[in-house]
Amino acid sequence: MFGYVTINKPEMKFKEYNLYRSYYCGLCKAMGKRHGNLCRLSLSYDVNFLVMLLTSLYEPESYVTKEKCIIHPFNKQNIRSNEFTDYGADVNLMLAYSKFEDDWNDEKKLKAKILMALLKGKNSNTIKSYKEKMQVITDNLRKISEYEKANETNIDYVAGAFGNILSEIYVYKKDEWEADLRRMGFYLGKFIYIMDAYEDIEEDIKKGNYNPLKNIFYEEDFENKCYNMLTMMMAECTKSFERLPIVENVQILRNILYAGVWVKYTQISRDRLESSKNGGQHD
Repeated sequence: MFGYVTINKPEMKFKEYNLYRSYYCGLCKAMGKRHGNLCRLSLSYDVNFLVMLLTSLYEPESYVTKEKCIIHPFNKQNIRSNEFTDYGADVNLMLAYSKFEDDWNDEKKLKAKILMALLKGKNSNTIKSYKEKMQVITDNLRKISEYEKANETNIDYVAGAFGNILSEIYVYKKDEWEADLRRMGFYLGKFIYIMDAYEDIEEDIKKGNYNPLKNIFYEEDFENKCYNMLTMMMAECTKSFERLPIVENVQILRNILYAGVWVKYTQISRDRLESSKNGGQHD
């Protein structure tokens, strides 16, 4: 479900992209050091955005080193790290483990069971530090599962449950910025869920999987309805973002929130339009 909160690279300066990559590499390194190399396979751009957001807001002391890695064995990469790269590594683990657990409980996927077993010890230690956040993640994934089993057609309910998860993890501590961070995470989470349903709708219909957009898929204004929902979510998200006193990395963060999150949507909608022009239609 993750992977939508990323950059629009053509609109970035080279130095901005290099800075963005240094955060991404820092998060990857932190995940390996704190939770093992297996956890690095679940690395997501969405959590990297959170790391950059919190770093830009709180401006902690950061460290930059140059290191090689499996992906870049010959050229050293800039590795940027601070307390929020560690937090991001922990969040990434909690989300990944919870997703595997949900997949096993709902669909009995063997792969999910194996990955759960491999990550269980590390996740148990992490949970001790984030009991409240882990409870919110677990409760809302359970709620989403219940909506799916009931074939809930109101996407606002289901997306709201996922929004609750991001709302909780966006709050690093209780302070004057908690409300805006929580609201920002909530609407970004709803955007991600709706975007995921929008991307998967055709495959879900073919396979008979749950998708809350099924009931409007064959309507003439399906594309407009989805676009309007997504636009409303990002409008609320960015409204909260702009209230935060962020100066550092603000252009990169705006690139992601105003352009990057729409990259996948633009690609999907363009492909569907081309398919319809070539004689394709909704199955």
